[in-house]
Formats: sequence, structure tokens, C-alpha cells
Amino acid sequence: MSKVWFITGASSGFGKELAKLVLAKGDSAIITARRLELLQEVAAGHGERALAIQLDVTDTEARRQALKTAIEKFGRIDVLANIAGAGAYGALEEFTSEQIRANMELNFFAAAELSREVLPQMRTQKSGHILNLTSIAGLIAFPGNGLYNASKFALEGFTEALHHEVKSFGVRVTLVEPGAFRTEFAGAAAMKASAKIEDYAALDTGLDEYFASQNGRQMGDPVKGMKVLIDMVEGDITPVRLMLGEDAYQMWESVVVSRSHDLNQWRERGEDTAIPGAMKNTAEAL
Repeated sequence: MSKVWFITGASSGFGKELAKLVLAKGDSAIITARRLELLQEVAAGHGERALAIQLDVTDTEARRQALKTAIEKFGRIDVLANIAGAGAYGALEEFTSEQIRANMELNFFAAAELSREVLPQMRTQKSGHILNLTSIAGLIAFPGNGLYNASKFALEGFTEALHHEVKSFGVRVTLVEPGAFRTEFAGAAAMKASAKIEDYAALDTGLDEYFASQNGRQMGDPVKGMKVLIDMVEGDITPVRLMLGEDAYQMWESVVVSRSHDLNQWRERGEDTAIPGAMKNTAEAL
């Protein structure tokens, strides 16, 4: 049976390629982004199966109205793909408070709110799939990317817990964790810290050079990545995490070794902090 997708960030990058693939395979899609004219180009030729909605995902009322319109037209949402987001780079001191909050609103709060708002319908129909796009930067922190790391780390923890909260209702939840892909992440879409502090000059120069050299040259193909995602959605086995990119896997394997070494240096002292006779914590990681 064909599915109904609700895709944010569908005017470029992963969101655009996902929307094109979904529509090409015969599914229906509500495609959303701030730039309506770009959405209309993606929707062209797909008739009633494609609904383009201009949407700022950080706008509470606009989110609710978009979901309401989607349900009214298609009767349900089978897959919510929270793709909208933006990078941010610079030293913490160089960001304003407004920039910090704006990046968290876009990368974390919007996805969390949309997930919360679509769940009653998915829970009622006893089916559905929520996809939250994070990044390898949701698992590994990089100097000069702390703000972006924070938003994606937050989305990682939220999504993993949500997976366990709703799986008994037939609702599936998956994190999508790409490495470097040829999207607009390294281009104009990224937020740069508004200030420049001399003490961070080397860091800032390195970041500028990295993004300039990487933009359009990343090893990851967004079309191939989104084909893997669709195959996962269509499959019988649903992982909590779907990592994309050889570089992502290599970085993750390296950081696991590094973290284990770091933790083990103080493990004996860290464990020897119990109150004598106290019960062990009964919580378990799933």
C-alpha cells in the first residue's frame, strides 16, 4: 500500500531528494519548506499526490495548520520525516544568545514538537514512522561545532527514548545519522557565529577553510542515502539508528575506542562512590 509522507526541509538537500524519490515511487507527500517556489518545482507533475506547503517549522501555529491541512487532504500521515535543519559553526563565545536559541529551535524543538503533534494520529491508527535527521555530529563533538552538536545530541536522546515509548503502539521511530554528503550543509545554509574573537582566529580560519573546501566535494551522495532510508522504511526490521556514509562509520568506531579509554582511566574511583548498603539503580539502557 502506498504511504503518505510529511517531509520538512524539502526544498533542498536530503529533504528534496527524499521528496523526489517518494513521489517517483508512487507515494503521496506533503512537502514543506520556507521557499514555496522550490517546493512547487519538486511537486510539479505529480498531481494530487504532492502537496507543497510553505512552512517555517519554528512557527507553532504554522506547524499545526500544515499538519491539519495534510490530514484533511490525505486522511493520515504514515511517515513524518523531520529533515529541516541547519549547521552552525564558530566558538561558543562568538555566538549571540539569539543565535544559540534559534539553532536549537530549528534543529531540536521543531522536530520534537512535530513528533509530539503527529503522534495522536499515529497512535490511533496503530502505525506510523517518525524519522529524525541528526548527524554523526549528534554522536561526536567537533571543535567549533558545539552549538550544532548540542542540538543534534539533544535530538538523539529525545528520539531514542521516543522509540521505546511508542513501539508498543505500532509506531516506529528512527534516527538518521549521515556523515558528509553533498547538501547545502557546508554552504550558505549554515549559521556562522556573528562575532570574531582574536583568540579564536586559528579555529575560525580552519573552519572557514574546511567548509569552503568541502562544499560540493563531500563523498556522500544524497540520492543514494535517501534510497537507503526508503528501503529501511519499507523493510520489516526498523533500527533505532540508521547511519549513512563510510566516513560516519569510521568516525564512530574511532570515538568508541577513545571514549572507552577515557572512561576507564577513572572507572575504579568512579565506581567506588556508593553509600554502603544502598540499593543499585534499577534503570537499564535498552
